[in-house]
Amino acid sequence: MSNAPDSPPLALTGSCLCGAIAYELRSSPKAVSHCHCRICQKAHGAAFATYGSVPVKDLVFTQGQEQLRSFASSPGITRCFCQQCGSSLTWHSAHYAEGSWISVALTTLDSELAVGGQRHVNRGMGMGWVDFGME
Repeated sequence: MSNAPDSPPLALTGSCLCGAIAYELRSSPKAVSHCHCRICQKAHGAAFATYGSVPVKDLVFTQGQEQLRSFASSPGITRCFCQQCGSSLTWHSAHYAEGSWISVALTTLDSELAVGGQRHVNRGMGMGWVDFGME
């Protein structure tokens, strides 16, 4: 994660619920996943959390980086959120490729995102009341 205010305009921007934190992505998110694990459920207060990963250097906080707080949710995993509104913004694993990628909560994007492939992970841990049927 970096804080580079004089960087060129970026294609994707995002922010937390209260707007205290804003960020830009220098590349399109890869490995778009809807995670159903209990940790993601509790971190988001939802049945699953949707993330996409970018190289750490491609996540640039443009506002409110001092409002970021972090929590070690499990060994080697750090989640970042806004201290004012509680919006979950990222999670980062020290185990993946020497920590070179970070996962961004895609619902915090303010820009429209075209997503190609995506997957559901940890569905076996999912909430029984979630209906994935198309009605």
